[in-house]
Amino acid sequence: MNFIDEALISIAAGNGGDGCLSFRREKNIPKGGPDGGNGGPGGNLIFKSTSRLNTLSLFRYKKLFTAQHGGKGLSRDKTGKSGQDLIIEVPQGTMVFDLELDEQIADLRSEGEDFLIAKGGEGGIGNSAYKTSTNRAPTRTSKGSKGEYREVRLELRLLADVGLLGFPNAGKSSLVNVVSSAKPKIADYPFTTLRPSLGVVDFSPDGNFVIADIPGLISGASEGVGLGIQFLRHLSRTRLILQLIDIFEKDIDIIVKEMDDLVLELENYQLDLAKRERWLILNKIDLITKEQQDLIKTASQLRLGDSTIVKMISTVTKEGVSDLVDEVGRYLELHND
Repeated sequence: MNFIDEALISIAAGNGGDGCLSFRREKNIPKGGPDGGNGGPGGNLIFKSTSRLNTLSLFRYKKLFTAQHGGKGLSRDKTGKSGQDLIIEVPQGTMVFDLELDEQIADLRSEGEDFLIAKGGEGGIGNSAYKTSTNRAPTRTSKGSKGEYREVRLELRLLADVGLLGFPNAGKSSLVNVVSSAKPKIADYPFTTLRPSLGVVDFSPDGNFVIADIPGLISGASEGVGLGIQFLRHLSRTRLILQLIDIFEKDIDIIVKEMDDLVLELENYQLDLAKRERWLILNKIDLITKEQQDLIKTASQLRLGDSTIVKMISTVTKEGVSDLVDEVGRYLELHND
């Protein structure tokens, strides 16, 4: 799979340079005092988010990142050169977890947002700083301190307003293809989509939203079965989940079971996610009669209650798609928090 959405790496800020031991020695000043300068500080290590990246593939093979060390202090009271900061670009939506603390320490959502992940060490003190009225020729210096070291886990979660959830071949990629400029791979076999894809949907002259095609789940995905568990996390940032079901050649009992199975996977993965606003989208209505459409929609609405929106569409004929896009856009504008 070429979509990398998790990585374990080690990071080390630069060490501070050691202080210098030196005495001024010039032809006409035989007893010059101490002039050893301080060491330079080590470079910091910084994460910075960018929209130019959409995977964590940079970290697939390189696992250790180190900022530059500070330079040693010099004679004539010259401070050592500061270590250069190391700025590592990560995709927008990257979360950073400290493995030792076992906690989240950063969530980089905005373009250009940066986070100091490891601070460089302080420079050591040169001997000139230790000169006193009673000690005119100190030989004391100090070493630079070590830069911070961390082992972290990076986790990428897509920044989408709307997430599509459904079993393989429900038509998620087709829907993204129809409503946006994204062109996900489409074919009639399971797991065609092996990576999430994003599409921008224009629903009005000055309004748009981002929709994410999440690869198809299979039963047991929340427990690690199949590929779906690797992508459920990408639904965590969405404001609306569209639960897509293929209704061709299925009776209402099978459709209801698919509805329940999808909700169960959400509940098992993250209960809060299952409580997110969720609409039911019944796809492939071009393959069934109008009478069958009405029976399935009525039965589904009775099962879910009036508070849940049920829509019927065809990604082939595009029937119902425009209405769905408009209603999603209006919902997002009303819930823009």
